[in-house]
Amino acid sequence: MSSIRFEALKAASSRKPVHVEELDKKSIIFGSNVFNDKAMRQFLTSEAYKAVKSAMDHGTKIDRKLADYIALGMKEWALTKGVTHYTHWFQPLTGTTAEKHDAFFETSFDGSDPVEKFGGTQLVQQEPDASSFPNGGIRNTFEARGYTAWDPTSPAFIYGTTLCIPTVFVSYTGEALDNKTPLLRALTAIDHAATEVAKYFDKNVKKITPTLGWEQEYFLVDVALANSRPDILQTGRTLLGHVSAKGQQLEDHYFGSIPSRVLNYMRDLENECMLLGIPVKTRHNEVAPNQFELAPIFEETNLAVDHNSLLMDVMQKVAERHDFKVLFHEKPFKGVNGSGKHNNWSLATDTGINLLAPGKTPNSNLQFLTFFINTIKAVFTYEELLRASIASASNDHRLGANEAPPAIISIFIGQQLTKVLEELEGVSQGKLSPEEKTDLKLNVVGKIPDLLLDNTDRNRTSPFAFTGNKFEFRAVGSTANCAVSMTTLNTIVAKQLKDFKIEVDTLIEQKDLKKDEAIFNVLREYIKQTKAILFEGDGYSDAWEQEAAKRGLSNHKTTPGALKAKVSQKAFDVFTEMNVMNHTEVESRYEIELEEYIKKIQIEGRVLGDIARNHVIPTAIKYQNTLIENVKGLKDIFGDSFEEVAKEQIIIIKKISGHIEGINANVHAMIDERKKANSLSSIEEMAHAYCDNVKPYFDVIRYHADKLELEVDNELWTLTKYRELLFTK
Repeated sequence: MSSIRFEALKAASSRKPVHVEELDKKSIIFGSNVFNDKAMRQFLTSEAYKAVKSAMDHGTKIDRKLADYIALGMKEWALTKGVTHYTHWFQPLTGTTAEKHDAFFETSFDGSDPVEKFGGTQLVQQEPDASSFPNGGIRNTFEARGYTAWDPTSPAFIYGTTLCIPTVFVSYTGEALDNKTPLLRALTAIDHAATEVAKYFDKNVKKITPTLGWEQEYFLVDVALANSRPDILQTGRTLLGHVSAKGQQLEDHYFGSIPSRVLNYMRDLENECMLLGIPVKTRHNEVAPNQFELAPIFEETNLAVDHNSLLMDVMQKVAERHDFKVLFHEKPFKGVNGSGKHNNWSLATDTGINLLAPGKTPNSNLQFLTFFINTIKAVFTYEELLRASIASASNDHRLGANEAPPAIISIFIGQQLTKVLEELEGVSQGKLSPEEKTDLKLNVVGKIPDLLLDNTDRNRTSPFAFTGNKFEFRAVGSTANCAVSMTTLNTIVAKQLKDFKIEVDTLIEQKDLKKDEAIFNVLREYIKQTKAILFEGDGYSDAWEQEAAKRGLSNHKTTPGALKAKVSQKAFDVFTEMNVMNHTEVESRYEIELEEYIKKIQIEGRVLGDIARNHVIPTAIKYQNTLIENVKGLKDIFGDSFEEVAKEQIIIIKKISGHIEGINANVHAMIDERKKANSLSSIEEMAHAYCDNVKPYFDVIRYHADKLELEVDNELWTLTKYRELLFTK
């Protein structure tokens, strides 16, 4: 029997690895399609080059006249590589990237004198229609004007035959309509605050750069198999499907030999990444079948965020060449691990020091402890806001699902550093005696590098863990734009460092304490205040939920509950004080994310209802009719005693009827709840209604559909099964 499912299986099983040409050594091709320092030196005048470098390093504005020279050089460089179009590449509040291509080609009004033209005006600013992008009430629907403005800190790049210019995206009235603008403001805030604190230890520090190393997890599914599943196509995940007998329980996929088709895909992807200057380094099989991970070398945060957004687009385009579909959804398959995007974050000085790495001297260790403890304090103070920064309908499936960090934000630092903090807490308050200073610097602070040589084993259940010389924010979802969580993290740490500086300076000026003593005194109080956020144990356990509640930590398991922290007074205060977002911008994001949550649950509900009623039920009835015909035949043969012979068939017929009723009744009930939710006037009420009243039907409908999958003849079942989606190489 032929069906879309079996045709897809036939196509998938016949695939051969796509041949991939090795372009050259990675060190040679890296950044070939990026308007980087090498390209700028070659194609820009000395004055134009200095202007771009000054904008990148110091945030200075570029004169419009110089912008013309920069645009000319950028165009000439692009033309040498066969580029025909340019675009302002931006990140609206859709979670993806956006672009509108314009040709370099122009003519005079009568069609004569064709020329390739690209000037400073086109480089620096454009005016895409902003009316159809999410804005959260910042603008009226009939107001179309929005502006993209060049971000020189992220270099232009070529993809295909298009010159892509990274830009911010703002409204006519100046509010940010994108993810990049608040991130850039947050990076400025932490640069200023951290530099002031770093000067306690080194007067030569002039700039602090937050760094980010993301780890992108994803699934690969043959495109034919993916196309045979309406749920994957429309929602990015399977809304039903019985778990495979073999899943990840044998742990034979993790770090195993990479399948040939996948390896060639990875090689092709890495070639593209090298050309685009994305410094990918690590690739491996993840825990779940057909799940993989890609990780780069650390970069400056804004560039790292751009690279991750670009990567996700490139991954899908490269996948098309290899007949794959990439699934970024946090939980595309029931019964196996979902995907995250671990964000490894640290701070680096312009003097070449990682502020979250201990040094070789007590003074550099005190510097480490200062930034280490202040980060802990920031997370403790703003744990609800940090949780809100990773909230989404798709990440709800992952957080707290016994396979990923729990929805409770806590920090893991390891037993050895815990002991260091305990010893620091025991330091006497006020002025230290010479003996106390010596003991503190030699026996506590001085030993940190030795301790970290054999640091405590990592805790994979921690959402925010210290991992040697960085903090790893493990709870970020695989579909997320890194900018959202990084904006929040850098903002709250900037605020905390600003407050720390005020406290230390006050002790120095008013209490006549030496600098180190003042720092120790403030850090000691922070250690006392933040004990509740530190947790070393199993984040999956019920005992931790109970303990976290006693400690006063939040536990928002759903997006509508978690997002409320975004419009708390605490959130308004920190974002406005640090000049990252104003009141309107904060509120707009809250509204946009609630709307997105509603739409995603709404779409999933509609797709689930469609599949259940138009795929599952008709298939079940078809098989049930076959059984009925079988029973009728047995009755013709055995007469009144047929029930004994047809006992099992009758049981199955009744089971099928029960599951059909279960699906149909619950689909109708779900639709009724959806109508009720849609009638609510408040977007908050609507989001909670979808979460609490609509979404619970998903599991009930799925239960009945998955039971039917086990009952119905395999040859009749129209939907590609888990064992095929996850194990077809």
